[in-house]
Amino acid sequence: MSVNLSSKQVAQPDLVNQIRDILEETHVEAKYLKLEITESAVMDNADLAARLLKRLKALGVQLSIDDFGTGYSSLGYLHRFPVNTLKIDRSFVGRIGEAAENIEIVRTIVSLADNMGMDVVAEGVETLSQLSQLRKLNCLYGQGYLFSRPIDAEAVTNLLSKKPHWQTDLFPTLMNEHYVPAKPVAAPVMQLLEASA
Repeated sequence: MSVNLSSKQVAQPDLVNQIRDILEETHVEAKYLKLEITESAVMDNADLAARLLKRLKALGVQLSIDDFGTGYSSLGYLHRFPVNTLKIDRSFVGRIGEAAENIEIVRTIVSLADNMGMDVVAEGVETLSQLSQLRKLNCLYGQGYLFSRPIDAEAVTNLLSKKPHWQTDLFPTLMNEHYVPAKPVAAPVMQLLEASA
């Protein structure tokens, strides 16, 4: 389960204890919780954020930097943040086909994440063209309206049991009556390379 943390929450001195208490009260294993923190919240005080992220990581939770690429000084600190996932800001994904420099920014973030042993998620995927270009860049995960608008828990089960429309559109020769529904990944992220397996 992914949970977004606001800048105010990140600044709370007892945040780690609150999360530990919630995990104990709900009997949820920490590894099933992914905390998403925006790049700007992390960069407001990078030294403090690095210490906080290490304490959160020690709980066993997964950590994500959301809206990655919008800050101007995070690259120098990235190696100090024990994060599992970088989420490429939708502003880069939305302009991926407009100019060469846009695709190069995405390529660089994907390569950086790969070299640092992190997953990378493209946010704001809305068109088959964007999806196709992200696949060529070896971006394994994406989220956006192409896959689904926000839906309730009951609708998620229905969504995952059907053949994804975007896979049929992108890979018409691979999709047939022997379709096996995808195993869900950390919602609301969809695996982009699944149909080619």
